[in-house]
Amino acid sequence: MIAIIKYNGGNVNSVQNALNRLNVNSIITGDFELIQKADKVIFPGVGEASSTMKMLKEKGLDQLIPTLKQPVLGICLGMQLMCKNNEEGSTVGMGIFDLNVKKFPPKDLIPHMGWNTISDFKSNIYSGIKEEGDVYFVHSFYCELSENTTSICDYILPFSASLQKDNFYAMQFHPEKSGEIGSQLLENF
Repeated sequence: MIAIIKYNGGNVNSVQNALNRLNVNSIITGDFELIQKADKVIFPGVGEASSTMKMLKEKGLDQLIPTLKQPVLGICLGMQLMCKNNEEGSTVGMGIFDLNVKKFPPKDLIPHMGWNTISDFKSNIYSGIKEEGDVYFVHSFYCELSENTTSICDYILPFSASLQKDNFYAMQFHPEKSGEIGSQLLENF
């Protein structure tokens, strides 16, 4: 069973619909015990960093998520909040990834919205996926490149399209909205 973390924000129904299409059992929950007992956990996110982190703190989820031992997948804002700091609202994140999240410089259209190519795959989560695939992004802030970067996208500048550290995986793009590649990534997870 996959637990999709519910915290009054995020993209939980789209993620669950994508898992349903793959015939994967999931539950949308904010219950600590169910999250801790799940085989895997997905932490989706859509919204603004500081208000979302405030919601997570109110529910104690900011303390729970970093302690999880099973595979955990952060999506979009979920990925950003797994990082150390976020320029959006001067938000302190959970620090799972020792990275800063920065606002794109105003050299092109922001937000970065739509299909874009990812490359330089460095994780088993990309098994069976052709290098240089296109996935769906919607974001104005990006994660720096680091030793935890498992794929790169170049929009205005190169940034981490995905990350991995131990049992924590994260994707800036939305696999649940990324067609065949996104479905394969969710299946691999």
